[in-house]
Amino acid sequence: MSKSIHKPGFVLGDALDIPTFKVLKQDGTLYKGAQEPELDKAMALKLYDDLVFIRVLDERMVGAQRQGRIPFYLASLGEEAASVGSAGALKPQDMIFAQYREQGALRHRGFSVDQFMDQCFSNERDLGKGRQMPIHYGSKALNYNTISSPLGTQIPQAAGYAYGQKLDGLDACTICYFGEGAASEGDFHAGLNMAAVLKCPAIFLCRNNGYAISTPSAEQFSGDGVASRGIGYGIATMRVDGNDLLAVYAATAAARAYALEHNAPVLIEAMSYRLGAHSTSDDPTGYRSKDEEAQWAKKDPILRYKHWLTNKGWWSDEQEKTLYAEHRANILAAMKAAEKRPVPTIDHLITDVYDEPTPHLRQQLKQLKAHMRKYPDQYPKTSGRLDA
Repeated sequence: MSKSIHKPGFVLGDALDIPTFKVLKQDGTLYKGAQEPELDKAMALKLYDDLVFIRVLDERMVGAQRQGRIPFYLASLGEEAASVGSAGALKPQDMIFAQYREQGALRHRGFSVDQFMDQCFSNERDLGKGRQMPIHYGSKALNYNTISSPLGTQIPQAAGYAYGQKLDGLDACTICYFGEGAASEGDFHAGLNMAAVLKCPAIFLCRNNGYAISTPSAEQFSGDGVASRGIGYGIATMRVDGNDLLAVYAATAAARAYALEHNAPVLIEAMSYRLGAHSTSDDPTGYRSKDEEAQWAKKDPILRYKHWLTNKGWWSDEQEKTLYAEHRANILAAMKAAEKRPVPTIDHLITDVYDEPTPHLRQQLKQLKAHMRKYPDQYPKTSGRLDA
């Protein structure tokens, strides 16, 4: 119970001082008093492999979009540590609800280079059967819920899924990723309040990358970031340096332990910066300066983590060259193969929603096929095969 006062008085925002958890300096050395999380060499190198793979994948796929080979792409340049570091601290049975910049978490779970490419090219091997935009990944086998474009929808969904895990008595939690822009959606408030009241074992990880497309954080909210909202909802909250992979890893490990021990949610605000454009449809030169970008480029999370590995004697320049070369070759080969595979048949449009397609869906599909056969010049082969 709060204490009583007998004269009117306000509690202002600066009464709450939320610190930022940091472990690594940019040169790969530890801050005074910081401790490395329990991370063996094999896992440490696996995480670096994930970071580099995603950096190369994003670079290659942005180029593919500029060449007209895919219609859209959304890179995670500068934010890779937030998704890779957090995913590394989870267990395979934990469910992931992503937004659209968490390809690093999916890669860590075991999504192959061919699966990435098949999805981006919407070919017949795409797990989504060609019904999604590029980078809208999903994998039932890897407990990675399929991404949807509308902002924030995954937040209340994650709360509900975590509540189900709790009711089933599972040794598992749910992590939900979103940006600070999505935290302005109503679903954010509904989802966090639901998780707090029902005590759901969910980790809400907000990537505060400074911009909601072209809107800077200062124009989105006047409070102390997103972390202060978690405290307002009665949720255990931590702010972390999102460019520090070790800090993100340790924060997520602590959040998972807390969520399962207390059957309660946790909010992590990972402070980072989106070095690239919001998407291939965006031009950031219209709303921020090159000087600002250059200052944040000096805080590159991959370079910081590489320095730590090198300092420990676990990495070398020769290994670095080999790793980048291998990923570039493998991604390019997979891309060339994926774009040659045929697209899915039109019949897949009505599968997977119901156990059996309903009569009205079958009728609509029949009408669509008749329309496409009547106007074949308007529907090139890339729009879907008419096998039946």
